[in-house]
Amino acid sequence: MSLEVQNTSELLNVAITNELYKALIVQLNKDFKLSNIEKLISVTVSPDVLKQQLLTLVEQLIYNEFDRFLNLLYRIDLSEQKIKKHSSQTTEEYIENVSFLILKREWQKVWFRRNYSS
Repeated sequence: MSLEVQNTSELLNVAITNELYKALIVQLNKDFKLSNIEKLISVTVSPDVLKQQLLTLVEQLIYNEFDRFLNLLYRIDLSEQKIKKHSSQTTEEYIENVSFLILKREWQKVWFRRNYSS
């Protein structure tokens, strides 16, 4: 099992295969709540809907509530270097890449918790 996935679709497929898709959404919602973000994602949504909802949420945060966006990145523990690496991209590419990084970091938390907790 590899933590190195290349895109959102691949990550979500790996989460489903490892029966951690629901845990991934629960972790996302937990960190949203801790970052004072009211939007929660249902654990029953399809991967395509999850991806779209996350893209929409990240876009709204960037444009309308940038402080909450930064708080979310801090809460999730995404390094500033990883985020800045994508800053020269178009806005759409930036939102897609940041959304992927958010999901990837949350996936790492869920995967490590399942594989290394007693």
